[in-house]
Amino acid sequence: MTTFIETESIEMAGKKDEQRVWEALKRAYAKDDGIGYWRYPVFSPSDGPRREPDLLLLTREGGLVIIEVKGLTIDQIASVQGPLWTYNHFYVAEGAPYQQAEDQLFSLLHYFDRDQRTRRKIKARAIVALPRITRAEWEEKGFADLPSSPPILFAEDLGPKTMRLRIEEAPAVQRGRMPLDDEAWDAALSVLGGAPVHKKKEIAPTATMTKSYLLHQLNAETSQFDQKQETIGKVIPPGPQRIRGIAGSGKTVMLCQKAAHMHLKHPEWDIAIVFSTQSLYDSIRAQVDHWLRFFSNDTVSLTPEVERRIRIFHAWGGKRQPGFYSTLARQHGVRPLTVNDIKKASHLPTRMSPSDSVAYCCQQLLHETGGHITPQFDAILIDEGQDLVVENKTFHYEGKQPIYWLAFQALRPAIANDPTSRRLIWGYDESQSLDALIVPTAKELFGPDYTKLVQGIYPGGARKSEVMYRCYRTPGPLLTAAHAIGMGLLRPDGMLRGITNKSDWERIGYEVVHGNFRSGEEITLHRPPAHSPNPVPSLWEDPILHFQTYTSTTEELRHVAQAIIHDVTKEGIEPEDILVIFLGAPRVTRKKQQQLGQLLNDHSIDFYVAAAKTVNETSTSYGDPTRFVFDGAVTFSQVTRAKGNEANMVYVVGLDEVAKKENSPKARNELFVALTRSRAWAHVSGTDTYPFYEEFQKVLQSGDTFTFSFKQPPPYSLDRDESE
Repeated sequence: MTTFIETESIEMAGKKDEQRVWEALKRAYAKDDGIGYWRYPVFSPSDGPRREPDLLLLTREGGLVIIEVKGLTIDQIASVQGPLWTYNHFYVAEGAPYQQAEDQLFSLLHYFDRDQRTRRKIKARAIVALPRITRAEWEEKGFADLPSSPPILFAEDLGPKTMRLRIEEAPAVQRGRMPLDDEAWDAALSVLGGAPVHKKKEIAPTATMTKSYLLHQLNAETSQFDQKQETIGKVIPPGPQRIRGIAGSGKTVMLCQKAAHMHLKHPEWDIAIVFSTQSLYDSIRAQVDHWLRFFSNDTVSLTPEVERRIRIFHAWGGKRQPGFYSTLARQHGVRPLTVNDIKKASHLPTRMSPSDSVAYCCQQLLHETGGHITPQFDAILIDEGQDLVVENKTFHYEGKQPIYWLAFQALRPAIANDPTSRRLIWGYDESQSLDALIVPTAKELFGPDYTKLVQGIYPGGARKSEVMYRCYRTPGPLLTAAHAIGMGLLRPDGMLRGITNKSDWERIGYEVVHGNFRSGEEITLHRPPAHSPNPVPSLWEDPILHFQTYTSTTEELRHVAQAIIHDVTKEGIEPEDILVIFLGAPRVTRKKQQQLGQLLNDHSIDFYVAAAKTVNETSTSYGDPTRFVFDGAVTFSQVTRAKGNEANMVYVVGLDEVAKKENSPKARNELFVALTRSRAWAHVSGTDTYPFYEEFQKVLQSGDTFTFSFKQPPPYSLDRDESE
């Protein structure tokens, strides 16, 4: 079956002629193995405005077709002289429709030629569609006799059989070798998706395989976006959209691709990307730059000029970087609140979480402006959306989540006279929230008047709410262990929080083998390996997740240091590919960082504490909060700074800090986030003996299938965590 994707709604764009040809193409190729796009986001370079193809079709049997649609009547074509057509009473005086389609075709073939599996193998055609003109009218004007007359789909050619015949009769710009074999077809889909193009290699597990060898081979594999990612990354909705995705599903990549696509299609738009972890600045910039370059054939990049249109914001901001809140505050003549302002405010709690602090700032801005925010943006994309939601209603604004309402008000409506048609797109995974353990539904974010804001489908097929259930980053055994321990599925007293119905488990990629989630009923959950395609578990003979306890912190850190030294000197892992996450409060972790850092320095291995000024320093007072990795150094981090980042080898130190308060969903959530930072291996360690360790061992033994007696999770309040 061919997948057809409208990157924007044809109907809402008013492109009736393109819609007619698009619907005909869908009928003609519905049963083929292929993919089709209306306005695929590749922008051929030209002297005028950037233009993407009207219609693109790639099928395994027939190859690549670009169709340029012109809604002209025969009387509107004054002359055809070579490739140049002159028009009467049309929105432009002249054009070269076939040449335009051919240029776009060559732009795409350039991408395919980068990979030897598809180089010169894709049969390629360009064709012009004239749905308002008949063949007889064309011939009567004498255009059919011209040597430059291109292949054309006329009004009578839009039936399924005739359309296929006309397309197949069109001369090939590139002959290719069709049909494509499995390897070439997978590569072709990867090229269209924008995935890295490399030759896929067969890897056989061996007893002598090192971690660095395995990583090197995996880096040479082609990653291919699935249909869900293709749709999310390339479709621009005409209003709000919620993207729920499990850890490692590619939410950040898709949001960055969507922002780049928006800019290339609508360079006049003001776009904001907002996130909560300061150390993500560099990675998000890199992603946006990558997609701009890819879809523009390297003619557009994230230059300072482009950054005036694509604003990349931390939610709050800092001394060196303006944030989303601080920028809006200044634009409304309000002095932005700082961290020191929050600390000095006597009416606020002594200890404020980052999300509570941001919410309070946004709440105060809304109060000071009377809720009247001047629209500044055409699209706002929020990453890590779960970390910008607060449970404490003291920090809500009129029953709404402050930063979401602020963002919603800062948007220009996409459709005139429809104030709800604001392109606020937020990605989230409630399992990763470190502060609020609630699902950011439309009602929770915007109040009861907006309950149905992200229900249903927009014209053109864009879903108002999407779910991404495949995890590409984190290996299956790590993800399932993180879910089970984070929710407390195997906890003797019953789960603490999480999903309590079959449909939601299935939406995040699990099968409910047995049970209906009634209290006291036995439930069996299974996660199919296909939903966690990371291949490391199948290639590495030993377990990829280790758990070890020690009698003292000194012993724990000594063994962790020895393991890191082994990874660097024997396994060949680069120090910057190793991340050590310290569980617990800063006062607990700081001393551990100093001890472990000294042990590594004794063996000439540098360490870098995330946000520090330089290597081998544990203080972050005068450092760079946007920095997470330093070349040649092992990264040390707490969970809050590690969010959104990743590494091939992750060491989680201090499991006893979770074990001491195993009934705290927040503590368990920190462990969930820590485990899901890994792309390959994880080592978890703690000290002393706790009942929680037995639960952790049972989780490891359960693999990808969990059976437990269901008990309804208790009501949860963050106040309980703060008091412990």
